[in-house]
Amino acid sequence: MIFWATVFVLSAVWRSALSVTRYSIAEEMERGSVVANLAADLGLELGGLAQREVKLDIFHNKKYLDVNKKTGELYIVEKMDREYLCQTKTTSCFLKLDVIIESPLRIFNIELGITDINDNAPHFRRDRVELDVSESATPGERFSLPNGVDPDVGINTIKTYKLSNSEHFTIEIQTGSDGTQYVDLVLTKSLDREENAVHKLVLTAVDGGVPVRSGTANIIVRVQDTNDNPPRFDKQIYTINMTENSPIGTLVKKLNATDLDEGPNSEIVYSFTLYTSEKTQDVFELDPNTGEITVKGTIDYEDMQLYEMHIEARDKGTHPLLGQCKVVVHVTDMNDNYPEITIQSVKNTVDENIPVGSVIALVGISDRDTGHNGNVSLSINQPMPFILNKSSDRPMHYKLIVSAPLDRESVPEYDIKLIVTDAGTPPLSDNETITVHLLDVNDNAPQFPQSFYTIRVMENNAPGALLSSLTAFDPDLHENQYLVYFILEREIANTSMSMLFSINPENGNLYALKTFDYEIENEFFFHIEARDSGSPPLSSNVTVHIIIVDQNDNAPVIVSPWRAHGSLVEEKIPRSTDKGSLVAKVIALDTDSVHNSRITYQFLQVTDATLFSLDQYNGEIRTMRMFSYRDPRHQRLVVVAKDNGEPALSATVTIKLSTVETAVKAYSDMTEVPLEYDIFSDLNLYLVIGLGSVSFLLLITILVTIVLKCQKPKPSKAAPPCRNSVISERNSTIADSTLVSNDAYWYSLFLAETRKGKMVVRQPVPKGSRYIVSSLPRGTGLTNTSDSAASTLQVRVQWKIVKQLESSVVLNLTHNMRSLLSAPIHLWD
Repeated sequence: MIFWATVFVLSAVWRSALSVTRYSIAEEMERGSVVANLAADLGLELGGLAQREVKLDIFHNKKYLDVNKKTGELYIVEKMDREYLCQTKTTSCFLKLDVIIESPLRIFNIELGITDINDNAPHFRRDRVELDVSESATPGERFSLPNGVDPDVGINTIKTYKLSNSEHFTIEIQTGSDGTQYVDLVLTKSLDREENAVHKLVLTAVDGGVPVRSGTANIIVRVQDTNDNPPRFDKQIYTINMTENSPIGTLVKKLNATDLDEGPNSEIVYSFTLYTSEKTQDVFELDPNTGEITVKGTIDYEDMQLYEMHIEARDKGTHPLLGQCKVVVHVTDMNDNYPEITIQSVKNTVDENIPVGSVIALVGISDRDTGHNGNVSLSINQPMPFILNKSSDRPMHYKLIVSAPLDRESVPEYDIKLIVTDAGTPPLSDNETITVHLLDVNDNAPQFPQSFYTIRVMENNAPGALLSSLTAFDPDLHENQYLVYFILEREIANTSMSMLFSINPENGNLYALKTFDYEIENEFFFHIEARDSGSPPLSSNVTVHIIIVDQNDNAPVIVSPWRAHGSLVEEKIPRSTDKGSLVAKVIALDTDSVHNSRITYQFLQVTDATLFSLDQYNGEIRTMRMFSYRDPRHQRLVVVAKDNGEPALSATVTIKLSTVETAVKAYSDMTEVPLEYDIFSDLNLYLVIGLGSVSFLLLITILVTIVLKCQKPKPSKAAPPCRNSVISERNSTIADSTLVSNDAYWYSLFLAETRKGKMVVRQPVPKGSRYIVSSLPRGTGLTNTSDSAASTLQVRVQWKIVKQLESSVVLNLTHNMRSLLSAPIHLWD
């Protein structure tokens, strides 16, 4: 039973709950306002309602309604804002609540509809809208504006927009698919920033409620400037009077142009136009920023009486615009002009060989003064190889011409000062200088300081030794001055000079390429040429005389009396020899020069110093007294031959003299001793022994003949070598003389031997040839002898001629005169 009773109650309640009671009220009703009488509407008794518990369950976080138990009325506790309760933009808005009454339990569903009232005015999210519109915008261009907002719905929401009065703008309203209205600002007329830079508009949003509400937004349209206004001057022509010679910096005029644009479009730059002459611009200066015209050059009435300056003012717009004006300056004359020189067609650089009469420059003179003060004359300030020729057809013009030959080496450049003077009082003058540079022409050959160089070179020099520096000078310039040195080729004894000497082609240093031997070659003659690099090249040469200076490097060699391999020389003399008789003669030769080859003789050892005397100059050993029976039969003499060098070199010979009781027939026996080739192979001498004259006159004649032959040398015929050598006869008496040869010739000396006599033959031959000492059979020409003869002696001797001939070689061979005269003498050219 209880179960079913409960089900009945719930069923009854449920049925009551399923029924919904609806009310409708306007929003924003005052507190305490009665919405409805629930007791009457729901059929409740007021008496029993007071004792029952009544609850109002509102599905909201805030209590807006309540029930009066006494009256059964549903009244407003809190104002209800529809826009707050229903935030959607729908027209219907409901507040749901349940009324629960206990004892018994009853639930009533109530829906309270809240209707919108026009309690909200339209508004804009931004009450200030700024737009930048270029003044070049075209009519019809649209600009979006922000939409207005109205939380009301229905007819209370925004109905339309209005724009304040403007002749340039209007609005267009467009409705979207969702019903939202969009507003565009439309340009109806072109803007002009200079007329109105800012347009202030008011946009009004109006709703449809009663009373009508509206909201506004300020629209600020800033017109962006475009460069549509050119700068303008207040005048088109400015006329100014000025005196000539106004000081530099004098203000002529300050121009002021205006531009209605703004920013860079209104910034102005002043400049001269192309119509302003350069001459005017040289005289006047225009400040591009301030427009001030000042004097920067000399204002000369005689030069120009009127200056016209065409000036433009240009703005700095992207596409700049400009305005123009003209400034006319009238110049007042003053007498202050100097005469002037005008140089035309000047040749500042000419060749030094420019022909006489060539024009260097055309010179014009003028004076901007008039009358007597304008008469001018032109002159050169100092004598120069230039003159002024007045032009016949142009009186005020002159030709500067060359009047004399020019030489760059004498004067490399000329500063020609031209002076022009007027006839005023006091006279005024001016001057101009023409500098003429002379270009070098290869007209000077290289020159050596000396025409002949004598260079002394000590023999035994090191190869590569620097002998001298032969430097030439060329006064020309550049490549005409660059010199190259070389040795002119010449052969001496089949040897080129370039094999003996070398010259540095750049600096003229002369070097020896080999070691020289005075005894072989004691002098050289050759030419050195210096050639410049001009076109065509010029050259000059100098003669070089190389003198080989002798060193004492050769010891004397004893050639008479001959001894083999240092053996003793044995001589026999009669014991009855008289006092002063010639016992023997020592002859030594030294291949060094005259000074070093001067030989003196001394006894190194002697058995009896009182018996023999030795001449220190000619080597003659003579008896000082008669032999006595006390004197030993054998006498030993050691003779030393010493040269005059430093240090002195020497050679010795030992002579063993044996006295015999019976007289020995002088020169009766001819001893033939072979002369070894190796003994003299390194002497390199001319073996000079004058054998043979009957008298002193005959020898002098032969010497004079040889000297004449030396003055004109000819190549000698090759003499066939002979195996037989000739040695001087034992017991011969030979007179010695010191012989000096000419540097230009070599002489060969031949010792010819026969069984009955011997002779000396001298032959001049060119330098460098080999010389052979050969035997000459009597009565024949130069032929080979038998194998029994001695070997050939080959020596080279340098023969010099000096002013003073020392004592002649006297061969006191009286007993053999006939055979000597009968023997043939062969002289070769």
